[in-house]
Amino acid sequence: MIYEDYAIFTPGPVKMSDEILQLGAKQTPYFRNAAFSDVCFDCETGLLEMVSAPEGSKVVFLTASGTAGMESAVMNLLGKDDNALVVNGGGFGARFVDICATHAVPHTDFGVKNTDLSEIEKMAPDEAYTALVVNAHETSVGHLYNLDAMGEYAEKNDMLYIVDAISMMVTDSLNMQQSNIDVVIASSQKGLALPPGLTMVILAPKAIEKLLDINSLYFNFKDYLRNGERGQTPYTPAVTIMLQLQARLKQISKRGGVAQSIENAKTIADYFRASIKALPLKEYTAFMPNAMTTLTPTDGKSAMDIVNDLEEKYKVMVCPNGGAERDIVFRVSHMGEMTKEYTDILIDALHDYYGIARS
Repeated sequence: MIYEDYAIFTPGPVKMSDEILQLGAKQTPYFRNAAFSDVCFDCETGLLEMVSAPEGSKVVFLTASGTAGMESAVMNLLGKDDNALVVNGGGFGARFVDICATHAVPHTDFGVKNTDLSEIEKMAPDEAYTALVVNAHETSVGHLYNLDAMGEYAEKNDMLYIVDAISMMVTDSLNMQQSNIDVVIASSQKGLALPPGLTMVILAPKAIEKLLDINSLYFNFKDYLRNGERGQTPYTPAVTIMLQLQARLKQISKRGGVAQSIENAKTIADYFRASIKALPLKEYTAFMPNAMTTLTPTDGKSAMDIVNDLEEKYKVMVCPNGGAERDIVFRVSHMGEMTKEYTDILIDALHDYYGIARS
């Protein structure tokens, strides 16, 4: 099997537990019955608890990638009468900008750099907005924003607060009530440590009340909510991944809950960063999440060459960047089934690559 014996430190897909892998190897069951409805209800309840969703919140389950979650949220919640402030701090922020442009949603491309937006009220354009749209963790550069500060700003200005939490859920703190978040977009292949193919959009009551009548069959949230009342989706769901999600939520609970998962990710991130201090690599941003470390070579080496060499010489996979950051940034994930022992595989490979012994 391709890459089966490689160590994986990419920010999606991430390393999965044996328990979840074994479920994926089983026969996919039929799903239009009460047994699978119970699975959907379990998954919804677990996700709502995980993000401290307000009472009355619901989950839309999409058999699609995270980008479909981003686009469908815009399609169902923002229209020509809105004015969205879209945070653009990298590739995924730019994607939200493109989505708004594609669907003719009036918006401002709010370009930011070297800030966690703790002072968004001072930084934001002086204009009336109906929505604030942000990738909580801008995965292209490993940059985490201050969700509480943005939530206060959104609530003060009566804005719908839409948060893509795809690459920080389960590894970094996410509390919809505390941060006044109205919409959370999550995906299976990041912190939830499942195969790609399932995206979840969590809607608080404020968002549910604002749902539009849209010209779409597959992405019509109102249809998903109607079907969700009976524990089903309008179209064939990612059945096996739903079963894995149910098991993963129980697994997280047994291990001490999401707080323990966040603490574990922080421990691994701190351990990795401390263990490579002697290497000619520096952290790319001062606002990194627990989920990931972004690194820049300081010795003139190309980041892309490092990525390729780790894969070819050590069977270790980290994540490259594209575009202008192709040669200056590479990314290391701490999401999924990570331990210090597993992380040592990468740490030892990096030290050997640079010819510098671990202290």
